[in-house]
Amino acid sequence: MTTLTINGKTLEVHAAPDTPLLWVLRDHLGMSGTKFGCGAGLCGACTVHLEGTPVRSCRIPLAAAQGARITTIEGIAADRVGAAVQAAWDRIDVPQCGYCQSGQVMAATALLARNPKPTDADIDAALVGNICRCGTYARIRAAIHGAAKSLEA
Repeated sequence: MTTLTINGKTLEVHAAPDTPLLWVLRDHLGMSGTKFGCGAGLCGACTVHLEGTPVRSCRIPLAAAQGARITTIEGIAADRVGAAVQAAWDRIDVPQCGYCQSGQVMAATALLARNPKPTDADIDAALVGNICRCGTYARIRAAIHGAAKSLEA
């Protein structure tokens, strides 16, 4: 049995230590907001925060997540920055198909937590590897700038 802290709650999981965190979240805990995209850590759809750092949950074994603070898209709104990012996403109507958006929101939240006034170059660098097949990158960037502005108030 493995003990995890996810979105501020302590949970017990029965899974092999080498099970990817993504499958633990989705299959064992029913948290389907984190998406499977490529399984190789290349697309960003499975991004979660591990101790505040965005990571690809498809590449993190359960054993490596034990004892760490994990935040998923289901818990990001409890964070002031995460709530601002989600509100900006809604205001600007960022998603088209929406599949990549949980990973995009997680990456954007981590960026604004460490850099409250990012430039376009900062945003591009922070979201590299978070692929949006619909090409909503301009709206994603606008939402990040909008969230940053709302956090200034």
